[in-house]
Amino acid sequence: MRQLKYFAGTVLVLAVLGVAAGFAWSALAPRTRYVRVEADWLVADPNTQTLIAADGWFALVCGAFGLVCGLVAYRFAGERAIASVAGLAAGGIVAGLVAYQIGSSMGGEIVQAATAGQLDSQDRLGLTAFGVLMFWPVLAAGAFWALEFAITYRERRAE
Repeated sequence: MRQLKYFAGTVLVLAVLGVAAGFAWSALAPRTRYVRVEADWLVADPNTQTLIAADGWFALVCGAFGLVCGLVAYRFAGERAIASVAGLAAGGIVAGLVAYQIGSSMGGEIVQAATAGQLDSQDRLGLTAFGVLMFWPVLAAGAFWALEFAITYRERRAE
């Protein structure tokens, strides 16, 4: 029962940290300008690099949060290593999704021009490479197990 509580607590803490990561991603990443053409929203500049940059910033922010979470979880895990790693994996997925939802919902600029064609444009933040959602859980669990391996290896060598 104690292991389950530790797992659930880890997931909850990481979900809350996902909110902070979403705000950080929204503040750092560039937004992409979209224009309304008839009923569809299309990228205003097809050669823009902002879509790739937004993915990169998301990976960087969530990766950094994941590394820190893995290091902190290792420090406090003690005899609850399995619950910690499972919590880091599940919580990292939840945190990445929360960060994506928070960051992409943060307001962008909306412009509506009063012309004959009525041009609407909007700045949005989103992901195009959804694989970056896995940076948080992979780096968190990876950092935990890398520390576990390094310390266990050193202890065995000392014996």
